[in-house]
Amino acid sequence: MLRPIALVLTASLLVAVPRSLPAEAARPVERGPSGVDLQGRGYGHGRGMSQYGAQAAASDHDKTYRQILRFYYPGLTIGQATGTIKVLISHDTGDDVVVRQAAGLKVRQVSDGTSWELGSVAPRATRWRLTAAQDGAATRVSYFTSRWRSYKVVAGEAEFLGGDQPLALVTPAGTSRYQGSLLSATSPEGDRDTVNVVSLENYLRGVVPREMPALWEPDAVRAQAVAARTYADYAREHPRAYYDICSSTSCQVYGGVDDAEPESDAAIVATAGEVLQSDGASAYTEFSSSNGGWTVAGSVPYLAAKQDTWDPVNTWSYRVPATSIEHAYPSIGDFRRLRILQRDGHGTWNGRVLKIRVVGSNGSVTRTGEGFRADLSLRSSWFRLT
Repeated sequence: MLRPIALVLTASLLVAVPRSLPAEAARPVERGPSGVDLQGRGYGHGRGMSQYGAQAAASDHDKTYRQILRFYYPGLTIGQATGTIKVLISHDTGDDVVVRQAAGLKVRQVSDGTSWELGSVAPRATRWRLTAAQDGAATRVSYFTSRWRSYKVVAGEAEFLGGDQPLALVTPAGTSRYQGSLLSATSPEGDRDTVNVVSLENYLRGVVPREMPALWEPDAVRAQAVAARTYADYAREHPRAYYDICSSTSCQVYGGVDDAEPESDAAIVATAGEVLQSDGASAYTEFSSSNGGWTVAGSVPYLAAKQDTWDPVNTWSYRVPATSIEHAYPSIGDFRRLRILQRDGHGTWNGRVLKIRVVGSNGSVTRTGEGFRADLSLRSSWFRLT
């Protein structure tokens, strides 16, 4: 017997209708830790002289500055260095050189040495300025009364001279005083930067008290003076195009005349001209605040890794927020963990971190220990996870 067509169609339609399913429950989003806790030792890169170690050697062990230097820079000899040094004033971020009006102020054309007295040109001027002119081929000299007015244009580069008096340099960060001259120097890219051309000994007056407390033990400060003088002379032998050394922590911190202190001046005078030499040339005398009890090998034989019983270790603890890590390494996504891959094998916890991996939800980044320290502003690369 034949089935009714309507019944067959109805049955087939019923078969074709899918059964409704309950909605899938939302999965919770996995989150990483809110941060990571580190315990560390030392302040800085740890190469060369430990400043805290030098202080302890002088105060607790009666070591002279030369004994301190022999320990941290073994195998070097004492030599002499004089002359001037060209210091890039790193915090003067403008493209002009501006100084305050002062008695005896001059401007000099660098190429031929011709100079002009400025005091009588504009008695009411409060400031003088050097700027690039003629597409950088010349320098414009201007003065300020109620507005800037042009005085003259000189060929090539020019510099301000203060005679025996320091020059008061006006920068976006304020006013600082410098001995010697202030040069409007042309970079290889054609920009203009401020460079202080100053005697090596006057340069040290603005360096030593910025790098080590002037009231520390005299022999520690003397060791610092010799290390800083040597570092500067090494930089002169390896100049960076239009300057020898910068004034920031990337080189040696230099603040000019106003940073000088009687105690550090005495250390500079007591060691006048002394530098440490390797094969007749000034050595690469790196130094840092504290090595944590073990020096770090550098790029030259006299910067060797060895135990330092003078250094007071200087332990530290720090919680690094996950947000700081994610900001430093945005490609990793949500922070998950740190993995220390390699250490240098010296001292506690098997030494400083040489290689570390930062792991996140989107991938990972591998950094050197020093690179990770710089990225997260840590005190040193000698640390462990706690």
